[in-house]
Amino acid sequence: MAATLRQFEYLVTVVDTGSFTRAAELLHVTQPALSHQVRALEKAVGGPLLERLPRGVRPTPMGRAVLPHARAALADAGRVRAAARQAAGLAGGELELATVYSVGLGILPPVLRAWRAAHPGVRIRLREFAHNEELRAAMAAGQADVAVGTPPADWEGPIRELGVEEFVLVLPEGTGVTGGRVPLADLAGHDWVHYAPGNGLADLLDAACAEAGFRPRAAVRTEQTAAAPLLAAAGLGPALVPANIVPNGFDGLVRRPEPPVRRPLVAYTRTRPDALTAAFVELLSRRACLLPEHVAGLLSHDRAS
Repeated sequence: MAATLRQFEYLVTVVDTGSFTRAAELLHVTQPALSHQVRALEKAVGGPLLERLPRGVRPTPMGRAVLPHARAALADAGRVRAAARQAAGLAGGELELATVYSVGLGILPPVLRAWRAAHPGVRIRLREFAHNEELRAAMAAGQADVAVGTPPADWEGPIRELGVEEFVLVLPEGTGVTGGRVPLADLAGHDWVHYAPGNGLADLLDAACAEAGFRPRAAVRTEQTAAAPLLAAAGLGPALVPANIVPNGFDGLVRRPEPPVRRPLVAYTRTRPDALTAAFVELLSRRACLLPEHVAGLLSHDRAS
């Protein structure tokens, strides 16, 4: 016997509420009917999914394995219904978009502005994550229609390449830099503007410095990607930031690192995208600006360009 969407809905609701009684109230079914459907689902998958506790319910290991797929199936069904209501049009509806903090800050705003101008009736729901692994997991769990980040490992759905993002150094005054590219190894003795643990940019900075032969000491760790260039310009230490997050009018010292630090960016979906998602990905691929003109101007004196 195959599992049904209704059974997946019952399972997810019980887990989210932690209670058969509360889940039955929310689903407007009797508790015996709810319990029967959960048992039928457990029979279909071949094992117990929920553990009954004195004060609540929690998923078993098998339940935790099944939950992401149940949520994804429910999300897919919701998108099918939405697509049917929209009749494949672009005049209305909602697009669920997921990305990492730095991309949400540096790349998406002008894209979303252009999208809003072209499709004012479409609502955007934006989810942001600290790490690309969190982004991939959320996308796999059905929490968004499209994700924008680094290429996801072992991904079976469609992937659209957007280009290669360049990272730049923002340096405090007094570091002795006069021009050109800056070898990362020359900054080994400095305290850095670092990122909070769990932020994907913290891993990227550590990896780039390790390749240059040192481990960066943190003068400060920030949760906010946008704060990194400002803290560096204020004198706390060098920062390695995506070029596209450097604000227009920024008067700090910006240089390219040597060796270069880059990462590819893509847009990806779990299934073949519907008309709304496909239109957004197409616009994104045309409008994503990985190196803004004002940052290119700050780097124009780079002799190695």
